[in-house]
Amino acid sequence: MQNVFRIGQIVPSSNTTMETEIPAMLLARQQIRPERFTFHSSRMRMKKVVKEELAAMDAESDRCAVELSDARVDVLGYACLVAIMAMGHGYHRKSEQRLKAHTIENGGDAPVITSAGALVDALRVIGARRIAVVAPYMKPLTELVVDYIRNEGYEVVDYRALEIPDNLEVGRHDPARLPAIVSQMNLADADAIVLSACVQMPSLPAVAKVEAMTGKPVITAAIATAYAMLKALDLEPVVPGAGALLSGAY
Repeated sequence: MQNVFRIGQIVPSSNTTMETEIPAMLLARQQIRPERFTFHSSRMRMKKVVKEELAAMDAESDRCAVELSDARVDVLGYACLVAIMAMGHGYHRKSEQRLKAHTIENGGDAPVITSAGALVDALRVIGARRIAVVAPYMKPLTELVVDYIRNEGYEVVDYRALEIPDNLEVGRHDPARLPAIVSQMNLADADAIVLSACVQMPSLPAVAKVEAMTGKPVITAAIATAYAMLKALDLEPVVPGAGALLSGAY
């Protein structure tokens, strides 16, 4: 019998991208590997990407973890990078521990990853020290994200804040616009590019183009999350067409 893994995602209520990009990657992997995946979500309310709404939303993540553990998912992904990073340095570790404790209490023990933790870990995996970052947030939130990444030991050599406050509009941002945005950034000293420091801003279709254009590895919050999920499931982290991190080189 084939191995079927249940992928659980804790998703902001206005997020429309993580339930498309994560399945797109794992379904692409099904073309080259035998494992199969099903996808399950629980939602926490959030419409505007501002600190107050993010903090209120994060408080709902406990309920979501319990709901997903009711379904006995094999891994849980917390699909909002900025909500975690806005809560203070290193908060992804506290969040992952707390949510995992809820799954254990509910008899559905499963590894929990956050897109925030996945991103900072992915940079370590590819050996990047200096990075360039694209984010859709307003400038103050983007600066919080940059500060969080710097606190994890990375140098952010350049960043762009696209200043889109409405989370639905973030999900409608055309990924075809990303190569032009990157082309205006100072990448001379960057080891890698974070093409989307946000799991709601679509980026997957632009990753190969930006890698070809810059000659540098490109990761996104969604790609990093897929990598972390596969590692947590003890599966080979390989996905065709999803950039350097999932190429099989790591």
